[in-house]
Amino acid sequence: MGKIFYGCSVMSGNKNQGYCDLHVHTTASDGAETPEQVVERAVAMGLAAIAITDHDTVGGVAAALARAEQRITVVPGVEISTEENDREVHILGYFIDHNDSSLRAKLAWLAEQRQARAAKIVAKLKSHGIPVTLPEVAALASGVVGRAHIAFLLVQKGVVRTVEEAFARWLGRGCPAYVPRARLRAVDAVQLIRDANGAAVLAHPGVSGGADLLEELVPAGLCGIEAVYPEHAPEQEEYFRGLAARYGLIVTGGSDYHGPDRRYPLGTAVVGYSAVERLYRAARNTSKF
Repeated sequence: MGKIFYGCSVMSGNKNQGYCDLHVHTTASDGAETPEQVVERAVAMGLAAIAITDHDTVGGVAAALARAEQRITVVPGVEISTEENDREVHILGYFIDHNDSSLRAKLAWLAEQRQARAAKIVAKLKSHGIPVTLPEVAALASGVVGRAHIAFLLVQKGVVRTVEEAFARWLGRGCPAYVPRARLRAVDAVQLIRDANGAAVLAHPGVSGGADLLEELVPAGLCGIEAVYPEHAPEQEEYFRGLAARYGLIVTGGSDYHGPDRRYPLGTAVVGYSAVERLYRAARNTSKF
């Protein structure tokens, strides 16, 4: 066992060659499995580490840390949704102090904004003759409400066949029920993570963009880029690895796991344990990772 940081054991030795999935969601946001179930799945698979990165909440971190019991490194994390020039940019935070009061206050505000956004989306869907209600959406959410829960409800009601279709026809940008999210800039999310003693990483830039913001985000404290991601083509991964080298960033990766029957299985995209150790050092702000 190695150093302890905010309840997370950063292990060493034979873990250095293990695989790590650093983008995992639970029922604290829009995942299908509880934090405990995710940990057990990761242990059974032999993963060396996972990061709990729920959308705009740290509600699943404590339970995952408790279940790990030194069998696996669980990195306390978060995925913060931001708006930049009418597009979403996601920022991942690793080794955050998940009990930090300022972080929790800002995440609570984001949760309130998500709830208000969901109500407006439901109202728009109703105006198009789709019989959905906010209580029905809330019933699908163990934690923070998001568009994914509305998409699941549309699938359940037979309005669409898949979650992807729900976003393409109704919930995505430019669609009939789209509602803009509360504005939080990417640079503010980076600062929020740094203030909570965490390491900030640009999430899946090949999907939601943000690579053009590096000139602003790196000086603000961004220390990594999620180059390894299921939807990144090989040439995209190579490009983002090149950006990491240019800006001195840590290359991270993860499956964006949401559950066994949703999108990509746990462990679909992984990095080595050295990425975990570098993120740990970046969060501690020691000697350039």
